[in-house]
Amino acid sequence: MKVQVISDLCIGCGACHAIAPEVFDMNDEGLAYVKSNDNVENNKDAVIDAVESCPTSAIEKTEN
Repeated sequence: MKVQVISDLCIGCGACHAIAPEVFDMNDEGLAYVKSNDNVENNKDAVIDAVESCPTSAIEKTEN
């Protein structure tokens, strides 16, 4: 599984970072980004929770 944050949809609420800090972080503009897709599989449950918790559906999940 891979994830990406669609920055045009992100409002910077920080839910994804709070739920899966190993995968998501916040940039200087206050928007979320994926630190590394290498950590996604090891944190799969948290990543799925983050995707489902995003209020603007800014996190896109794809199966590889």
